[in-house]
Amino acid sequence: MERTRGWRPAREAVVRTGCGAAGAGVVTVGAVALPGAGGTAVVTMTVSAVLTLAATGWWPRDPRRLAWTAAAVAAVCGLGTVFSGPGAAVEGSEAIKLAFVEYAAGVWLVLLVTRALPPRRSLGFWLALGTAVSTVMVRADAYDGVLEAVGQSVFLGAGPLAAGAVGSALYTARERRTRGVREARRAQRLELAADLHDFVAHDVSGIVALAQAAQVVHETRPEQVLPLLRRIEEAGVRALGSMDRTVRVLRDGDGSGDGGADGQGPGGGDEGSAGTGAPASDGGGVRPAAHGLDEVPGVVDRFRASGTADVRLTDELPPGLRAEVPREVAATVHRFVVEALTNVRRHAPGTERVRVALAWEPAPEGAPSSVLSVSVTDSGRGDGARTARPLHGERRSGLGLAGLTERVEALGGTLTAGARGGGWHVRAEFPLRA
Repeated sequence: MERTRGWRPAREAVVRTGCGAAGAGVVTVGAVALPGAGGTAVVTMTVSAVLTLAATGWWPRDPRRLAWTAAAVAAVCGLGTVFSGPGAAVEGSEAIKLAFVEYAAGVWLVLLVTRALPPRRSLGFWLALGTAVSTVMVRADAYDGVLEAVGQSVFLGAGPLAAGAVGSALYTARERRTRGVREARRAQRLELAADLHDFVAHDVSGIVALAQAAQVVHETRPEQVLPLLRRIEEAGVRALGSMDRTVRVLRDGDGSGDGGADGQGPGGGDEGSAGTGAPASDGGGVRPAAHGLDEVPGVVDRFRASGTADVRLTDELPPGLRAEVPREVAATVHRFVVEALTNVRRHAPGTERVRVALAWEPAPEGAPSSVLSVSVTDSGRGDGARTARPLHGERRSGLGLAGLTERVEALGGTLTAGARGGGWHVRAEFPLRA
């Protein structure tokens, strides 16, 4: 991208220099041909060619200027044909040569206009300009009868017709490509917004839990209030950092697609934050490392510190396997744990036990892939009640476990959830090909 941007000014300078030199050449040719061709042929050729060169070099993608240029060239060509009239020139004279220059300029301008304007808007300019330049040979009086004049004009009309078709095709292709990029960026920005909601909700729910704990102990154990306030401050700083980084990515039009392209996911932040896979670039243009399997223990530790539940992490992944896990799978595992623990806080705030497990099942003989699994299990709310937490329940539009299911399935995995032993069990499995 940067290389393309660097070449663009040089390319524009070359095009403008070439168009300026060609314009000077057109004026010189017109002055030389004036005695033999007559003033009308020279004026129409010079004006048409100079305007077309200006449209090519100075405003090639300005629709308004191109439209006015096309209208002006069509008017000049039409008036030139009307005022020349039969007998004004003879076949083989200088006027015929200038007419072909005028014709070539008109055909090229048709291409520029149809490439820059939507088909409905460019159709009128296309027809007017095509008709004007396809009748330039009428000035030469080189035909026998009306039918031959019409035949010559129809033959010359093939040039503007082909140029308009090519220009419209280029416009359609560019619009399709632009629309595809816009839709992809919009989808990724919506995904960033969903990530922001999910992970800030994790930190905010921790803040709420710590604040509730501070209210309980401030009278009986006031010495514990200050550490709780410090944890609240740290969680708030993490939440603000996640929002800041995500907003920077949302504002960066060129970088909005980076996170999804490499599979690391959007958002993110410093080590220990509740961000996701691919954080935004910092002021120095260096991307911090993506969150993944190594950050899962930190998420579990923060959850343990913000409550009273017995929280344990069982990590059965072989040391050599971590480096082989794809980045998008590692980032999704991290997000899965964050989202599942957030749901535990929300739906089972009084739970006594939470178990987080990372496991690996080697591929059986003849099987194409092994399986990486991650699960989160809680013992329930602690009051004997069972809270229903349907997988596709309250939270929709890409948020919560419903949106996480789509991401897991996009990676070829499966996500299941259901009641277990009075609590709730959520499990995701990812195939890992050798």
